[in-house]
Amino acid sequence: MFLQQLVNGLTIGGIYALIAVGYTMVYGVIQLINFAHGEIYMLGAFFAATFIVGLGMPFYMAFFLAMLCGAACGMLLDVIAYRPLRQSPRLACLITAIGMSIFLQNLAMLIWGSRPRPFPPDTLPAWCDKTWHFTHFSLTGFHLFIFAVTIVMMLGLHLLIKKTRFGKAMRAVAQNKTMAALAGINVNKVITLTFAVAGAMGAAAGLMVGAFYNSLYPTMGYVAGVKAFAAAVLGGIGSVPGAMLGGIVLGVAEAMGAGYLSSLYRDGISYGVMIIVIVFIPAGFFGVLIKETKKSI
Repeated sequence: MFLQQLVNGLTIGGIYALIAVGYTMVYGVIQLINFAHGEIYMLGAFFAATFIVGLGMPFYMAFFLAMLCGAACGMLLDVIAYRPLRQSPRLACLITAIGMSIFLQNLAMLIWGSRPRPFPPDTLPAWCDKTWHFTHFSLTGFHLFIFAVTIVMMLGLHLLIKKTRFGKAMRAVAQNKTMAALAGINVNKVITLTFAVAGAMGAAAGLMVGAFYNSLYPTMGYVAGVKAFAAAVLGGIGSVPGAMLGGIVLGVAEAMGAGYLSSLYRDGISYGVMIIVIVFIPAGFFGVLIKETKKSI
């Protein structure tokens, strides 16, 4: 049972990691917790299903276009909701993020309905339905697909941040926006593109979860978003490697709790792990603890 739960934990942990990276990238550049990121995850699943059913697209093309739509939603979210509040207090941005989350949930209900619906059947590649049975665990083709997509996206993100001009610009904006602007970097453009990258990864995660569990519903992004935020905090908010590790740890803890105790406790166990880590490591695995000076009222 241990190996099977480990496989399940790594699968869902990879999904959490993809979403958590979106949280931590946005926080790294503008110190904003984008609570509407979970809804982009949800929209990615619905976009893919719509492309497959409405336009008859094959799975891989729908996957790619859903990521593009997720990137576009992320950019629109920044331009419409967050950019006008760039100089406002953080509380205003936080309230706006929560408001956009609720708005996108209700928009999805108006477009696709409030009832859960299955992912379009018989659309996945044939090899995704294959199952390999080993001594102590089973592995499906879709498990391997999720592992492969997660690894490729994480490696691609690492190369994007470390090896490209955009990555260098993003790191400069994260360190000091004023100095980055003085150096000739278009700060607003960098922030908007960061939202695009985060949105694309979130949409990919939503599509894979929708297909894996065969269920799509407008509020699916809320729980996944909260857990991914917990994973980002666990790894150290603002740290991309920390978000990856936090997602894996949270997914494995959740799977082990569901397997050895009960699936009813899986959410409580995952948050319990986060609380324990934060109590003993306040900045998370890879975060940096920053002391802020107190301001008088």
